[in-house]
Amino acid sequence: MAQATELDVGPRDQPNDKTEKSRAVLSGAEDPDGDLELTGTDDRRCSEHRAQLDWFCWTEDRLVCSKCAITGECKGHRVTSVGERASSLRNKLVDLCEKLQLKRSAVERFTEVTLPARKVAVQADASAAREVVVQRFNLVRDACEEEEQRLLEVIHGEEERANQNGLTQRAHWAESLQLISSIRDHLVSALTEMDDHDIVMSTKKILEKAEDADHVLEPLDSKQLDFDSSCTRSPLLLGMWATAALMCRAAPATLAINEKTVSPLLGISADLRTLTFLPKRERKPCEYSPERFDEWPNALAVPPFSSGVVTWLVEVKGSSAYKLGVTYSRLARKGKSSETRLGYNVHSWVLSHYEGDYCFSHAGHHRSLHLLRRPSRVGVLLDYAAGQLLFFDPESCAILHSHHGQFEAPLYPAFAVADRSITLLCS
Repeated sequence: MAQATELDVGPRDQPNDKTEKSRAVLSGAEDPDGDLELTGTDDRRCSEHRAQLDWFCWTEDRLVCSKCAITGECKGHRVTSVGERASSLRNKLVDLCEKLQLKRSAVERFTEVTLPARKVAVQADASAAREVVVQRFNLVRDACEEEEQRLLEVIHGEEERANQNGLTQRAHWAESLQLISSIRDHLVSALTEMDDHDIVMSTKKILEKAEDADHVLEPLDSKQLDFDSSCTRSPLLLGMWATAALMCRAAPATLAINEKTVSPLLGISADLRTLTFLPKRERKPCEYSPERFDEWPNALAVPPFSSGVVTWLVEVKGSSAYKLGVTYSRLARKGKSSETRLGYNVHSWVLSHYEGDYCFSHAGHHRSLHLLRRPSRVGVLLDYAAGQLLFFDPESCAILHSHHGQFEAPLYPAFAVADRSITLLCS
């Protein structure tokens, strides 16, 4: 029989080299944790034939006796001797023990060598990083202190210049006033004290006095008497101020696009923060509102700002045609004239982007801007009291454009989009 032939192959318990190696590996460490259970004599006999369980059935993955293998339940199955099966298992255990030993060595090497070395390296790197931070802040601090001192000296010099001009003007006009008073007194005296004969005789002298008064010109107010606030402009201060404002100030939580101002050329998201330029087939009639732009793709946000420093961010990476800025509420809404077009009138100040070209627009004047990179977000920074409007790239902290002037009414954030979408960000 085939199964009998397989049963008779080789001695059952002949140990090989790996069996001896497994005993060496496992010697002195038999079940140290008590997890392995040793079988008793009764457990080594077949419950059906009461014969010794000398064989292993691969098909059913269990020990069987010779009768089970030849005539019983495992007839025709692949069987092998217990010794061969144990030898195979011992070989696997030896391989596993060797792998575990290698893993243990690796773990010990990692904990005893690598981790201490990494700790030393971390300490060194942290110390170096700390030193770099301190050095850079010292450099920034020194630069700020020097720039502050320079600007204060410039301000003091400008103040002295304006005051000196005022003193010079005061002295000049004091002399003129004295001359005018003297001439007037002389003329009054001639009128009140001279008779007709004396006045006629003194005509030439009186007219000469009057001509002296003609040399005194009318006083004209001059900007030379004003303090020139442009002396405080500093690229370093402006850049650091813009960066600090961006880091420390978030857009007002209530800032949102006013749906009543949105042009019918635009769609607006449910959260009132995203404007999308609509193709003609998707445009729908809008409810009439006197605040709504009807021809240009414009929209305004609320609330307006009339004090303090505020900043907001707009995501623009999906659009190649948009405008961002501020405007007075008096900006016209109806029609397609320059009075309704952002940047083409005295009521609005905007940064414009069209197909890669950037410019700053106000009152119909357009100043081209040459940017090194195309920003995916644009920040708008408004210092109302100082009359400062600034556009910047929040990723690089680069100032795109800065406008300085005086504002005379509350300013509304203004937007226009003629390609895809732009989004007013929460912070």
